[in-house]
Amino acid sequence: MSRWYFGGLASCGAACCTHPLDLIKVHLQTQQEVKKRMMGMAIHVVKNDGVLALYNGLSASLCRQMSYSLTRFAIYETVRDMMGSSSQGPMPFYQKVLLGAFGGFTGGFVGTPADMVNVRMQNDMKLPPELRRNYKHAIDGLFRVSREEGVRKLFSGATMASSRGAMVTVGQLACYDQAKQLVLGTGMMGDNILTHFLSSFIAGGCATFLCQPLDVLKTRLMNSKGEYTGVIHCLRETAKLGPLAFYKGLVPAGIRLIPHTVLTFIFLEQLKKYFGIRIIS
Repeated sequence: MSRWYFGGLASCGAACCTHPLDLIKVHLQTQQEVKKRMMGMAIHVVKNDGVLALYNGLSASLCRQMSYSLTRFAIYETVRDMMGSSSQGPMPFYQKVLLGAFGGFTGGFVGTPADMVNVRMQNDMKLPPELRRNYKHAIDGLFRVSREEGVRKLFSGATMASSRGAMVTVGQLACYDQAKQLVLGTGMMGDNILTHFLSSFIAGGCATFLCQPLDVLKTRLMNSKGEYTGVIHCLRETAKLGPLAFYKGLVPAGIRLIPHTVLTFIFLEQLKKYFGIRIIS
C-alpha cells in the first residue's frame, strides 16, 4: 500500500523532468495574440536567456507539488485504501470521481500561493527589466507577495486553482485507477510497468481535456495586474476571443500533462513496490 506522502514525492520527481514544458505552456497562455507556437517559444526562451532559463521557477514548482499534489494524493489514496479494506473489491467509479474531486479541490486551495508564485516566476523574464518582480526563490516570492500585496493576494485565482485541481485529480487519479482496473481485468497484461504506462497515458489525456479551459482562466487571473474584476469578468473577456480561446495551448498542455501524469504514476508505483506498506494477504 502507498504511504500518504508518496504522491508528493512522485509528483516532485515528475516536475523536475517536465518543468521546461510547463514554462513554455505559461508563456503561450499569457501572450495576448498568438505570435509564437510551441517550438518557436522554446527557441526564443533559450536564445534570449540561455538553456537554464527553461528551469525558471523550479523551486516554486516543487513547492507547489509538495503542497498541492501531496494533499490530493494523501486524501485520495488514504480514503480509497481505507474503503477498499473495509468493503470487498474495488470502489465503484462514481465514488472515485467524487473522492478525486474532493481531494483535488482541497489540494488546489492549499497549493494556490505556491502556484501563483510559480506562474509569476515563469512569466517574469517575458517582462521588460523595470517591470520584473525578481523573486529569488519560491519562499522569497511568498513572503514578498504577502508583504507587498497582502495575504489575500496569495489566494488570487483560488477558485480557478481549486476547480482545476478537482478536474485534474478526477482525470488523473480516478481515471488511472479505473483504466488500470480495466486493463488488468482483460487478463492480457499483468501489474507491471507497461500496464502503469498505458493506464497513466489514458488518465493524462482525460485530465488535459477536462481542465484546459480552467487552466487558461487560472493562468490569466494569476498573471493579471488588475485588468479583471473577477472570475466571471475573465470568463467573459476570454469568451470574446471565441470558444477555441479556452483550449489555447491544448497541445503544449497535453505534451506537458501527459508525460507528467505518466512519470508521476510510474514513480508512485515504484515507490509503493519498494518502500510501501506490506499487506499480508
